Amino acid sequence: MGSEADKKFTWMIKNFSSFQSEHIFSDPFVVGGCKWRLKAFPKGNNNADHLSLYLDVAGSKSLPCGWRRHAKLSFTIVNQIPHELSVLRETQHWFDQKAPDWGFKWMFPLGKLKAKKDGFLVNGEVKIVAEIEVLEVIGKLDVPEEATDPLKTLKRNEDGAVSSALLEETPKDLVFINGFQVLSSQVDLARRVFEAHPETALECCTKNQELRTSNMNVLLSLIKMLFKWPQEHSEDDLYDAEAALTYMKSVGFKLDWLEKKLDELKENKKKCAHVCEIEQQLHDLELKCKDLKNQLNKEIKAEILEATAPDLSFNHVV
Repeated sequence: MGSEADKKFTWMIKNFSSFQSEHIFSDPFVVGGCKWRLKAFPKGNNNADHLSLYLDVAGSKSLPCGWRRHAKLSFTIVNQIPHELSVLRETQHWFDQKAPDWGFKWMFPLGKLKAKKDGFLVNGEVKIVAEIEVLEVIGKLDVPEEATDPLKTLKRNEDGAVSSALLEETPKDLVFINGFQVLSSQVDLARRVFEAHPETALECCTKNQELRTSNMNVLLSLIKMLFKWPQEHSEDDLYDAEAALTYMKSVGFKLDWLEKKLDELKENKKKCAHVCEIEQQLHDLELKCKDLKNQLNKEIKAEILEATAPDLSFNHVV
């Protein structure tokens, strides 16, 4: 069966050669909080020489209008003879109401699949392994991620005791991107982060979704801070940002690129402070110069007035 932890699902199709129906479905399974199932055409989808294989959104017709799911997927037709090569094919797709399934029409040649010596059909069984990585979900999850782990469905009281209260459901304005919940207003920024730096959260060791959401909010806040001018930040702002960055790195985020930006911000702030200091010194000098000029003008004017006084007599000259 499938596993939420490793994102894999194994489908053993028994009596493969005896199917008369056009297509068959696997049991539903959950990855990324979404329900999926595999859809196979044992005789090919409008082609008679290849197995057709697709990933299908289970219960797609009952989902609310506007839902979308972006996922990477791979299918492996397993060769069950040791040391022989299995066949892997990969793709990715935006699933929605118009296209609720996606896969490969020409997944594998039926002639080779049914050849007993080739090792793909053993005791009438075909083994298929699907691996799915949910990149983004628009709309509500089918299964809240906490529900996949019974320990995560419990809250703790202030004294640390476990309460039986269930965690709150995901708000409707939250969107899943690369396994993180973000507000709809944060989607563009979060998407740009993962596109520019795909390694950012690959080693994040935090599994609790609430903590992951908090961590992502911290990351996005740090990025937004960098949009401000250096002189807009206080020393406390920079200290808090450095502490937050240290914490984010401690839980597995790779943020060398952001740390470099923060170092640049601190350096630019020092430069701005130095320029401001010089400007202040220049301002003080200009004021002093102006005072000296005023004082000089007053003294010169007083001497001129004294020299041109009307009561000047002969005794003042001789």
